[in-house]
Amino acid sequence: MRAVQVVEYHKNLEMKDIPEPTVRGPLDVIVRIGGAGVCRTDLHILEGQWAEKSGVTLPYTIGHENAGWVHAVGDAVTGVAPGDPVILHPLATCGQCAACRAGDDVHCTNSAFPGIDSNGGYADYLRTSYRSVVKLDDSLAPADVAALADAGLTAYHAVAKAARVLRPGQIAVMIGAGGLGHIGIQVLKAISGATLVVTDRNPAALAMAEELGADHTLLSDARGSHIDAVLELTGGHGAEAVIDFVGEGGATAEGVRMLRRAGNYYVIGYGENINVPTIDIISTEINFIGNLVGSYTDLSELMVLAAQGKVTLHTTKYPLDDFQQAIDDLDNGRVRGRAILIP
Repeated sequence: MRAVQVVEYHKNLEMKDIPEPTVRGPLDVIVRIGGAGVCRTDLHILEGQWAEKSGVTLPYTIGHENAGWVHAVGDAVTGVAPGDPVILHPLATCGQCAACRAGDDVHCTNSAFPGIDSNGGYADYLRTSYRSVVKLDDSLAPADVAALADAGLTAYHAVAKAARVLRPGQIAVMIGAGGLGHIGIQVLKAISGATLVVTDRNPAALAMAEELGADHTLLSDARGSHIDAVLELTGGHGAEAVIDFVGEGGATAEGVRMLRRAGNYYVIGYGENINVPTIDIISTEINFIGNLVGSYTDLSELMVLAAQGKVTLHTTKYPLDDFQQAIDDLDNGRVRGRAILIP
């Protein structure tokens, strides 16, 4: 089968012909890929940022946002059958460790992460676990929802945390209306009564944010006028929540300035350090909350919102053979929403 692989860090991906994955265990599921999301993390992988953390052996197949159709199943798999459309939770988890038993499977101590530390979905087929498979509603096509498997799931996980403590009328500032942010906007408007303020440096992204339901949109600029606008909107106090989908380029310093006392800062994007004096943290009791990817339950709930039409991905689709064009377009800011590779 075709597979797009990392053969060396700081080098372009390469298309290879490798054997199709086969069922090895009773809970294995082989999925014929219908769509694989192209994520900024994939760029970081190529830059070598994940090499030490993942411990993966090169070459391997990249791609951790995957959806498709069940192709083959192990003997113990029930609930899905060949031909069923599915989206894949990005982690293949054990179900036995303390985290899994507590429903916090994203912190499974025995997990695999296809596309990060093992073969992923930039390919014709992928092997995963039955614990990772969420059956799709018939109204959803795999290529249309693939990026919800990680980008959407991460956005949902963070926004759902914020929504649990936000009250109607309180202010949430969302930094970034791009690939993750445009999903986060829809999720927050679907599950919370908070007033949503979106900031971005791209006017086109803000136009999309407004279309998706943002209550206020603010263009980020070097003068900090967007910060002043948030403070004015909140009577000088700042927002109850800042949800940061950027995490670099000065976004964190700006975000902290927009946060009120006892406010919560949700970190999703990454790339720079948060530099806040500890005395400022304790004197204002602000909280910094990290967010990785969501749980299987989070993904199931997100698929309900997708089937209800409350969360829709904006996508640019590419044939699998055009993987380099998709990577280049993402790296150069030419992708609106999420890029999807289709075998």
